[in-house]
Amino acid sequence: MDQNASQRLTAIAAIVVVVLLAINAYLLYAKYKQDKIIRQQEAELVEADKLNAELEKQYNEALAELEEAKGINEELNSLVEQQKAELKAQKERIASLIKNGKDLARAREEMKQLRIQVQQYLAEIETLKEENQQLKQENTQLASRTRLLEEDLQSQKVVAEQLSQTKSQLEQEKERIAKEREQLAKTVNYASVVQVQNIEVTPLKVRPNGKLAKKKYAKNVDLLRVCFQTTVNEIARPGVEKFYVRIVSPIGETLAIDDLGSGVLINRRTNEEVRFTQVTEYEYENDETQLCFDWGGANISFQPGEYKVEIYNKGHLAGKGSFRLK
Repeated sequence: MDQNASQRLTAIAAIVVVVLLAINAYLLYAKYKQDKIIRQQEAELVEADKLNAELEKQYNEALAELEEAKGINEELNSLVEQQKAELKAQKERIASLIKNGKDLARAREEMKQLRIQVQQYLAEIETLKEENQQLKQENTQLASRTRLLEEDLQSQKVVAEQLSQTKSQLEQEKERIAKEREQLAKTVNYASVVQVQNIEVTPLKVRPNGKLAKKKYAKNVDLLRVCFQTTVNEIARPGVEKFYVRIVSPIGETLAIDDLGSGVLINRRTNEEVRFTQVTEYEYENDETQLCFDWGGANISFQPGEYKVEIYNKGHLAGKGSFRLK
């Protein structure tokens, strides 16, 4: 065997050794993870068994306490039965959490709440017993008070009618104020609309060298350059203003392609959806500024005729114009 062949065999043997070592390391790691999962599951099972035992003990002790609190009073016994039913439902819910295995922490918290709930139940029972005793003492006084209550009833009805009328008037006034506020908000919104003027559209063709040339005929047009000028509006707050430009074809269709920035706005005057061609933003400073943008592309064809241009701001028509392609 020549020296090259020996070297190749040595290299192959080294690769095999490395692969075997890698496989062995992976298997050891996988076994480690599996053992860890098994230990965790075993711990969870032990904890679940412990919680189940605690829950059963706690539930039985609570039932015994509630049963001991029963008496000859029908209302009291009915309350105890209701509490026992609620207690059973809560116990079943906790048992379900324990059975799930992944909610042991929540199950422990629910068991704490169960102990608190039992104490609340017993406090309710004690309160009811005290109230029943007090009611017995008050029964002798009820007869004399009934006559006074009947006398007060008529005056109470009069007061109730007055309150009802007052409430109705207040609701009407509230509704009127709400409508006025809504109308005022609409008025303020409309008053803050930034009107635009000097709307001009320039049809352009993209030459092979990338330069743009003005065209008149629709078949030669690749792009539409839309320019307009903002006006001064002292009511509008300085900041970013959005101007939605809608170009309508001679057949009444909006030029719109979502990938080119088209979308839908709501006309605040009619509450109808309006398809727009493109939106442009501007940091408005209550000034007059000319804004321009190009819309179109190589795969868009235009048809001859008169086009309409509408520009919206804050959902209102802020200006309109037109242009023609031959």
